[in-house]
Amino acid sequence: MKNKIIDLFCGCGGLSYGFEMAGFEVALAIDMWNDAIKTFNHNHKNQVAYCKDIHDLTKEFLDEFNEKGDIVGIIGGPPCQGFSTVGRRDVNDPRNHLYTEYCRIVETVKPDFFVIENVKGLLTLNGGAFRDDIHTRFEALGYTVRDKVVNAADYGVPQNRQRVFFVGLKGKEFHFPKENAVHLTCSDALSDMPDINIENGMMEFMNYTKEPSNDYQRYLREGSNGLKNNQITVHSEQTVNIISMIKDGGKIKDLPPEYWKIRKYNKAFERMSANRPSNTVDTGHRNYFHYSENRIPTARENARLQSFPDRFEFLGTKGSQYKQIGNAVPPLLAKAIAEAIKEQIKE
Repeated sequence: MKNKIIDLFCGCGGLSYGFEMAGFEVALAIDMWNDAIKTFNHNHKNQVAYCKDIHDLTKEFLDEFNEKGDIVGIIGGPPCQGFSTVGRRDVNDPRNHLYTEYCRIVETVKPDFFVIENVKGLLTLNGGAFRDDIHTRFEALGYTVRDKVVNAADYGVPQNRQRVFFVGLKGKEFHFPKENAVHLTCSDALSDMPDINIENGMMEFMNYTKEPSNDYQRYLREGSNGLKNNQITVHSEQTVNIISMIKDGGKIKDLPPEYWKIRKYNKAFERMSANRPSNTVDTGHRNYFHYSENRIPTARENARLQSFPDRFEFLGTKGSQYKQIGNAVPPLLAKAIAEAIKEQIKE
């Protein structure tokens, strides 16, 4: 069975990583962000990711990777800032139209399936015109297209993260995988990690000091002998004092008004709950705090909440690492989608 795929707008490789866990092979990946490409290639034996603009993908270039016609799928998440419900939701944002270039690549390569991942705001922006256009364009190429808003927490990821997936198959309707009834929690993801203080929190590498306590932690540790990307952010004494007053799962508005009225906090300054999935991991997470320690999560803790295993190392500055992780598709969610596709195209 053919198993090669192309990943467009690949970022650091969360979507690719999940498809690889399901048995697919990435033949080509592209993104415009060099840090993300370096991280992608650092974590792959075959360095197939290129820092390249999708507009520059000519038929001749694509044919180099599809000489034998063995590209079975195209996956990717076109940049979503213009669709996001956080911000201006600008209909004319040029990034909104990158999916048309994605469509051009699908038309050129003619794979058996495609997957587009995006923020759920895409479905409602401009009265649903973008959603309808995606269906129209890809159905004209012979794909049966289905879309669904899925929550990563329903697929083994300890995070409430809702994203829309468009999946197109040639000649048949895709059925999304069944959701898990039980959700993993923040403590399921993080409780085996070492306690961090100012001294060890600056280290490039940290040994495990506790045994894993569940299957998810064992999955995270597979192939790794310790923790990278786990440096803490040092907060001011005032910030630490405020965080310390917010209870497990609480918000700053649980405190007296003098702590939040000055800066008009709304969603900011929340403490994650040990016994529930995390909020959506974003590109900064500057105001979302560890359930028991008075600080924001480390990049590694965010990576665990995204279901990246500990052996997956992020390159670049600490700020870049947070952004790469927050932009990524959780690998275990990608794996669930990939396994369903694999089974259904086999049938």
